[in-house]
Amino acid sequence: MRRSPLLSRTDAVASPATDLDAAVPARYEDPLREQNALLAGRAATALARDVVAVSGPDRLSWLSTLSSQELSRLTPGDGGAEALLLDAQGHITHALACVDDGKLLLLVTEAGRGRALVDFLESMRFMLRVEVALREDVAVLAALGTGGAALEEAARAAGAHVATWRDPWPGVVEGGTSYDVGVEGTHPGAGYRATWVLVQADAVGAVADAFVSGEAAAASGGADTTGDADGSGRGPGLAGRRLAGSLAWEALRVEAGRPRWGREVDARTIPHELDWLRTAVHLNKGCYPGQETVARTLNLGRPPRRLTVLQLDGFTGQLPAPGANVRLGERVVGAVTSVARHVDFGPVALALLRRGVPADAPLTVEITDADDPDANAEEVATAAAGAAGAAGVAAVSGGPGAGELADAPAATHSGASAGRAEPVVVARVDAAQEPLVSPEGRAQASPAERPGADLRGTSLSPRRVR
Repeated sequence: MRRSPLLSRTDAVASPATDLDAAVPARYEDPLREQNALLAGRAATALARDVVAVSGPDRLSWLSTLSSQELSRLTPGDGGAEALLLDAQGHITHALACVDDGKLLLLVTEAGRGRALVDFLESMRFMLRVEVALREDVAVLAALGTGGAALEEAARAAGAHVATWRDPWPGVVEGGTSYDVGVEGTHPGAGYRATWVLVQADAVGAVADAFVSGEAAAASGGADTTGDADGSGRGPGLAGRRLAGSLAWEALRVEAGRPRWGREVDARTIPHELDWLRTAVHLNKGCYPGQETVARTLNLGRPPRRLTVLQLDGFTGQLPAPGANVRLGERVVGAVTSVARHVDFGPVALALLRRGVPADAPLTVEITDADDPDANAEEVATAAAGAAGAAGVAAVSGGPGAGELADAPAATHSGASAGRAEPVVVARVDAAQEPLVSPEGRAQASPAERPGADLRGTSLSPRRVR
């Protein structure tokens, strides 16, 4: 994607160049205050994403045969759908937000992944009536709650609206299922309502200004007179409207348990481990690459790992980096994938753990000398790109059927690099789990008994007649 024009604003602070979100502002003011504004629907943020367009009369049926989702019934204005592209072994290769405008199917993927997606789709065209193109002229803005409608309205007022995608997380879409059998309590993302608005890239600044000023709302007679608790706000229009950076957006994503390809996915990840069957997999659609693994794990097996929210002890002020080892006693049982400082809950993280780790087990997360003890939320959250976190997760990953608590090699910390000594562990912070995927490894759609369970101990060989 292009570098966001919002980075040229005087109050915009960028992430390190190696960060997954380097193309968009990390923050403008205090990320904690920006989180509050997002939660109240009074902030919008730029997302680091690539956009790929697929045109042609076969586009919807074609992508349905390639992806985990039924896309053939998408219609303009329906909010779109989420889909995954899997390899033959069921590992996730792309995560896509999909929205169709009647002529184009727009696919939103991680920043820097657009070209790889185009290349893959081009290789699968065969004789079908489709065309694929990377759209660097389209950017993605986002908001939460009522802010989604306000952002879309601002994009239309600026004449820059391209499409709107409504994130279905954490609901269970038609054909999906959730891996929460045995998980008690309300899903941490129950209140998470995200809207992505695709706009013309050269008009991002105009859309942001229209949102902050509230010109579109004022013109329609819907002016909002609410403001921040302290009376502060950005812009001359609606009180309290402001822009938010990627740090604030990521903190709320982590708290909601919302998986992201660039953070939570490694080379071995299957959808079940991240509870992605909720929103991105249709269990009753036709064949697609990786479907055998999806069906086999759902009906016969258990996912080898499970995603969980970790509430970290914030007493020391230290935060781990993505890729940090998670330990049960002295045994490595997982790795941190995302970490943030939440406005209400303090230090939080997402981690992939071995499925057999008890949900109430006391865990610790490593802090190494590569982590700045005095780092603030911005420095820690942007310390490593998603690939670094994925490398750490891969170190403790096991394939379907792997031993649940087998010893695993230490995760590769994001601070390590070729030719440098491994970081030294200088501390550990306590971590409490809020499971997203059940340690039982069963989905709501899983059979009560594994097929063929009643045949155990029964010989299928013909009896010998004496």
